[in-house]
Amino acid sequence: MRPVSENARRKLAATAARKSGVEALLVTHLPDVRWLCGFTGSNAALILPTSAQRMPVLVTDGRYSAQARLETSGVKVIIAPKSAVIAACEWAAEAKIRRCGFDDGNTTVATLKQMQAAVPAKLRRGIFHPVGALVSSLRWVKDAPEIRKMRAAAALGCRLFENIFDALVPGATEAEVALALEYEAKKAGASEMSFPSIVASGPRSAMPHGRASSARLPRRGFVTLDFGVVLDGYCSDMTRTVHMGPASSQERHVYEAVLEAQEAGVTAIRAGVTGDEVDEAARSVLRREKLDKWFTHSTGHGVGLEIHEGPRIAAKQTQKLEAGMIVTIEPGVYIPGKFGVRIEDMVLVTTKGAEILTPSTKAWIEL
Repeated sequence: MRPVSENARRKLAATAARKSGVEALLVTHLPDVRWLCGFTGSNAALILPTSAQRMPVLVTDGRYSAQARLETSGVKVIIAPKSAVIAACEWAAEAKIRRCGFDDGNTTVATLKQMQAAVPAKLRRGIFHPVGALVSSLRWVKDAPEIRKMRAAAALGCRLFENIFDALVPGATEAEVALALEYEAKKAGASEMSFPSIVASGPRSAMPHGRASSARLPRRGFVTLDFGVVLDGYCSDMTRTVHMGPASSQERHVYEAVLEAQEAGVTAIRAGVTGDEVDEAARSVLRREKLDKWFTHSTGHGVGLEIHEGPRIAAKQTQKLEAGMIVTIEPGVYIPGKFGVRIEDMVLVTTKGAEILTPSTKAWIEL
């Protein structure tokens, strides 16, 4: 089981950083900062020494003076009247840190130049060392408190879906449906939606990322609802597709094929399998039905403090799944100019298989 305190998480990250040959980590990606110390502000940088003899340092600005001390423990808080990243780099140089790791995947070229300019010239060539998404990859496996929070977020998403049918009437706009979802989410305690809700109806359901628009729901046709909530910092993500009015035989056939593919993907999940194997389990069903050419995206992705995390569930992804990872399984078929269908669950990877966290019905719904 993964560690369940921020101090234990910092020890885990420090150990990984030490193996990368650095004396400290400069953590600037805000979800990583939150995971390591609990701070939720919008301007922060964390210096995490690899030596247990040195205390981690959180740098932020005056807006967060009280909040930083309230939300964190076991870290030194520095309030700086400037960019937290620049102030953290200055502190690292003054603390005689000579090899400082940073996440080059979340650091722009411009930011790196600013980091280098913040330290004495003699240190610029050697102090900063790219270590990749070291902290972010540790977040892929959730600990027990994180899983509890994500269960709650997923359960709220399910309740929203189960109560949205009164809003699904011909002539209502997609935007009105999305607003109803968001209103109920906020009433139930969500801080925000995980992403701009996708409500795509009729021919627009063939758009995988068809964000809610002024288009009106049809008397006959599919409506795809892809949405999630942020609850206590953690995201949920689910998709259901329903049909307005009587459906054609082709529409029913495509829906049944996507449902079978989605269930095959879920069944394939267990600790030790690769993202590629899960993707193929889902994709092979659509290939058999000669629908795979209209499945135009990967089968899934990790979810957590961010709506899109690792691991990817896609072709050629050799990363093995581990117990405690939470991923989506979301195959779809999108026939341009006609219609589209997607079905998505959040799934907890276990040693024996998978647990669906979004158990709302996936049976055919005709309104």
